[in-house]
Amino acid sequence: MWIHEKKNWTNFIWGVEALTSKLADIRHRQGRLLGRMEGLGFELKREASLSTLTNDIVKSSAIEGENLNPEEVRSSIARKLGINIAGLIPSSRDVEGIVEMMLDATQQFVKPLTKKRMFNWHAALFPTGRSGMYRIKVASWRTKDTDPMQVVSGPIGKEKVHFEAPSADRLKKEMREFLAWFDNGDETDPVIKAGIAHLWFATIHPFEDGNGRIARAIGDMALARADGTQNRFYSLSSQIEAERKQYYDELEKQQRATPDITDWLSWFLDCLGRAISNAEITLGNVLFKAQLWDIINQKPVNDRQRLIINRMLEDNFQGFMNTSKYAKLAKCSNDTALRDIQELKERGIFLQNSSGGRSTSYRLPNLNELP
Repeated sequence: MWIHEKKNWTNFIWGVEALTSKLADIRHRQGRLLGRMEGLGFELKREASLSTLTNDIVKSSAIEGENLNPEEVRSSIARKLGINIAGLIPSSRDVEGIVEMMLDATQQFVKPLTKKRMFNWHAALFPTGRSGMYRIKVASWRTKDTDPMQVVSGPIGKEKVHFEAPSADRLKKEMREFLAWFDNGDETDPVIKAGIAHLWFATIHPFEDGNGRIARAIGDMALARADGTQNRFYSLSSQIEAERKQYYDELEKQQRATPDITDWLSWFLDCLGRAISNAEITLGNVLFKAQLWDIINQKPVNDRQRLIINRMLEDNFQGFMNTSKYAKLAKCSNDTALRDIQELKERGIFLQNSSGGRSTSYRLPNLNELP
């Protein structure tokens, strides 16, 4: 018996005592991370948010077995948010669609979640009206032609049914109740609400395809409400992708259980906690840049030096810096380049590598080597 077959199945209950300490820890770590990121300059905050959104979208699709080009995703986000970055490349329709959905969910998190809005998300996910080779009904709840809507695995004849969603004739009522609850302004903590919304929507499974990605977008929307900011600094989808098997196991276990969702919320909070912890590693480069520039700006560098340092801090910078490369990038003479380099070396901003002579090269210090 599936959870949605039980009477009043959406009257979810959970053990407050079992979750209180976990929720308090999550809220503390959210606040600490947001505080650190808010302390950064505007450009670094945007860069951190761009990196997080890129990971979120790429990993959410990877959970469903769809591999997106991270550079296409990053370029699409940057264009839509008006962020000026180097190396922008064109993006496919599939990438543009999922980026539009995720940005609408996280940048417009204060707006109500409506049926029309969800239909727009679904249409953006499937711009050709197809899922792979198959034509699907887009921007509409699935119909009785798709019943039974099942999640299965295994070879033909030996399939294992992991889940069977409510029949199509129940969808209008189920989704009306879900959408009314999501925006009802009750006293449920937004982080808990994110976990409930994820499970609730995934259980209804209202679309022919794309339900997992939309469930995670709804969860991110609830988390943006919890954070109270459009900027995203941690990626739950990245952590779910890293724990994909357990994610599906936990969903299946809950959908075979009762409306007591304590176990699901406990796992959800633990996963979210790991996502926030890992964000500091993911955003380490951004935080390093902030510390480095704090040191540099105590005695500002010239425009050429600023240009070169920023170039070396870019993710796609290859190798080390030397005099000829400096001169070419800064459009100056080799003598000027050498003087600039020597100044940076004296200040500990450039460190000379062990090779000398014509192979002399320089790098930026790491976090433990900052002057």
